[in-house]
Amino acid sequence: MTDSRREFLQLIITSFSTALLLALAMPGRVAWWPLLFVALVPLLYFITANRPARSFFAGFLAGLVYHIFLLYWIVIVLGRYGGLPFWLAVAAMLLLAVYMGLYLAIFSGILSLLAGKRKGHSEFSSDILYIGPVLWVGLDWLRGLLLTGFPWMDLGYGLYSQPILIQAADLGGHHLLTFCLVLINILVLLILQRFKGGVTRGRSDARRPVAISCILLVLAGGYSLLRYRQLSEDIMKSEKSVITVVQGNISQDEKWTPGGKQATLDIYQDLSELGMKDRDTDLIVWPETALPFYPVNDPLFLTVTGFSQKQKTWLLTGAPYFTVVGMMDNLEPTLEFFNSALLISPEGRVSGRYNKQHLVPFGEYVPLGRFMPFLEPLVVHIGNFTPGSSVEPLQLGRLKAGVLICFESIFPELARQQVAAGANLLVNLTNDAWYGRSSAPHQSFAMAIFRALETRRSLVRAANTGISGFVDPLGHVMQDSPLFEALALTGEVPVMEKETIFVRFGFFFGPACLILACILFLFHRRKG
Repeated sequence: MTDSRREFLQLIITSFSTALLLALAMPGRVAWWPLLFVALVPLLYFITANRPARSFFAGFLAGLVYHIFLLYWIVIVLGRYGGLPFWLAVAAMLLLAVYMGLYLAIFSGILSLLAGKRKGHSEFSSDILYIGPVLWVGLDWLRGLLLTGFPWMDLGYGLYSQPILIQAADLGGHHLLTFCLVLINILVLLILQRFKGGVTRGRSDARRPVAISCILLVLAGGYSLLRYRQLSEDIMKSEKSVITVVQGNISQDEKWTPGGKQATLDIYQDLSELGMKDRDTDLIVWPETALPFYPVNDPLFLTVTGFSQKQKTWLLTGAPYFTVVGMMDNLEPTLEFFNSALLISPEGRVSGRYNKQHLVPFGEYVPLGRFMPFLEPLVVHIGNFTPGSSVEPLQLGRLKAGVLICFESIFPELARQQVAAGANLLVNLTNDAWYGRSSAPHQSFAMAIFRALETRRSLVRAANTGISGFVDPLGHVMQDSPLFEALALTGEVPVMEKETIFVRFGFFFGPACLILACILFLFHRRKG
């Protein structure tokens, strides 16, 4: 076998190995989280031993394959519910996977340039310990910002099921956990290099950065353990609120039909009463767009307000909403449509409304739709919504609910802003029926758990088809529901008020890593 073929085969094997290990580690059918500590090692080994151009391609291939595994459910969303033909839905998924893969490609190319092997030496630079984690996290943060942002399943989210390991999220958010995971992978690579033997240059130089890295990891782990014990006691002593969440399991094909409106309301009301079981409940939560009509002009809304009045409790429900913003020349009203959450008081009055701020591209609006006429089927199916702007929590007695509708739960900044504005409870309304029986509901739930950890607020989640449940401020899943079952869950959730470091200024960790990565890059180029 020629050297070029051998190198190409090595590239394929290392890229696919990292992609497969990452896919098996993330939430879904396998979700074996320990793989996160070694998943990057094959790719890191390759990119630190090869030229930047080849490393860029290896990173791109790994990112592309990984995100195909991760995002296959987009074909279900766009094909089955978006009305696109199968080939176009697959093409859209592949295009997104290509975009996501570019970030891993950029990481690989830059890391190879800055910390790869030097000419005449067989070992790579120990600078990888400094450069690797900050570069990865900086690119993750950038991906959550560009093109409206799509921070789907950053590396740290894979640890969602291990609360005792992830308490440091209240310092630097989930990005801090990603930082630690990348650092651990690099340390594993260094250990393997030492066992491999060979030229010893740089081993003494590596002792200090290795020692500093180990100290950082010990501090993060120690903090997580101490914080876990401390907050466990605080939660036991904290004030509790009784909340009922309802999972209607209403089919997308049926809920919007004329005959399905009343049937949908009957299901939610019956399940709510069953979930309460003659128990005093502070709040009932129905999912995103649980009301399959516009409350502004539909008489069925009186049934909803009447139900809240009858039960003498607060009701928070998702609903489409519109407002009149003007008149056209032909005296037709100009309307703005919103994906909203309505808060109904025990007196049967609408006491608050939250409009979804971060809309789903190609799900709730079509970017540049007039320039892409082939996406017309999506416009017909989803329409175009207007984003909201208020971060003020909804007040219901002693509770102040910060609302996250569907896609918003993957953006830490939205939850942080609402907690900074006074929210002492987070409520996530979603409709995951779009995903079918894929891994997406599990991934979405995993990311929502971190919003509770970062802000130290209980998170209440009501999903049309699951996963619904309660998450405490430690990230423990107190109760959760199976997929595609109609049910109601009632639980006591802790109500906490203190602000975390993340809420105050820890959210700067991501952009700080990006800035530091740029400084390291410029310093390296100047030094070179």
